[in-house]
Amino acid sequence: MRGGDVTPESIAALVREAYEALEGIVHRTPLDFSATFSRMTGGRVYLKLENLQKTGAFKVRGAYFKISRLSPEERARGVVAASAGNHAQGVAYAAGRLGVRATIVMPETAPQAKVEATRGYGAEVVLHGRVYDDAYRKALEIAGETGAVFIHPFDDPYVIAGQGTIAVEVEEQLGGPPDLVVVPVGGGGLASGIASWLKTRHPSVRVVGVEPAYAPKFTRSFEAGRPVEVPATPGLMDGLVTKRPGEITFKLLRELLDDIVTVTDEEVARAIFLLLERSKTLAEGAGAAGLAALLSGKIEVKPGWRVVVIVSGGNIDMTRLPKVVYYQLVREYRVVRLQGLVPDAPGWLNRVLEVLAGAKLNIIDIRHDRMLPFLEPGWAEVEVIAEAPSPAAVKAVLERLNSLGLPFRASELPPR
Repeated sequence: MRGGDVTPESIAALVREAYEALEGIVHRTPLDFSATFSRMTGGRVYLKLENLQKTGAFKVRGAYFKISRLSPEERARGVVAASAGNHAQGVAYAAGRLGVRATIVMPETAPQAKVEATRGYGAEVVLHGRVYDDAYRKALEIAGETGAVFIHPFDDPYVIAGQGTIAVEVEEQLGGPPDLVVVPVGGGGLASGIASWLKTRHPSVRVVGVEPAYAPKFTRSFEAGRPVEVPATPGLMDGLVTKRPGEITFKLLRELLDDIVTVTDEEVARAIFLLLERSKTLAEGAGAAGLAALLSGKIEVKPGWRVVVIVSGGNIDMTRLPKVVYYQLVREYRVVRLQGLVPDAPGWLNRVLEVLAGAKLNIIDIRHDRMLPFLEPGWAEVEVIAEAPSPAAVKAVLERLNSLGLPFRASELPPR
């Protein structure tokens, strides 16, 4: 099938073929109802947990279906792909399963965990460039030099159809179509496959795409009426950072999407945190983008709507996860830094600690400095980092300290 021949109907037909081809190859991932997120949004929210898919993301669906449809001669030449991480692992796994040699080009900024996982599936990894588009050009160069078949991460009908099998599962698991599906959008393959299947069968289903605010390629392209390139920088949603939509995905999503919204890393960090704390679900930045958009109120949800959020992947860099968790704990005043002045005399530091203990703040770290050059004689600066049971407890501590004549404050946080 050539790109110019692609229609939602032709993709939907391929989705059914892909669904049968992937039987026994990929996991039928859970569709998990979330009472917490339902209360927070007013709908009936279900999480489609592709973070539990083989290789940790949905990408293996499209990669396997595409490679499985190559001719014996094409398989003998091997395959090459470009990816920020999840498509890399999907192609590596699929190629290994089908006995095909694979070379994967990844940006130098790709999380090390994804790089090592890709190598672990047996592929040769080449690191090149800062973002996906740099790796993409290098992969095409390798394909031209070696004759290997390039496996596009999103702008290919077979790849799109493979990703669309998620929608078949959702419909079967729900016992009918949802009212709203929220889909992360990088190059657009996932959203194209899901929307093609649902919209051709149930036109009333709303499909909303979500992309990073710092790489809004579909938002800008829809405004321009044609695919355009936008500046893109690495961020928490590394799997969604591309500079330009695909020709096929642009055509499909311009017709099929009901809306597209953008989210920030700050909003995604909160979604990652809440998924982990409330749903015991580990999602990477790209995987949490859909929930971030929903929780930030950027997507309309009518009471009682069945809302499916695609949690597209869970391959977060483990060095990044503690930073995300700590960042959110600070934002919620569950970890707080208190700074203030006490008289430089015996007993005053102990009085501060007694106030904290009385409010059930648990000290993580403490610094007492009497030699700072800006301090007036007879005073010392105290800085305490502590776990707090609630924002109200922090407020009570500050009020009590100030009533004792001790000028303390909590470190300023970004506005919510």
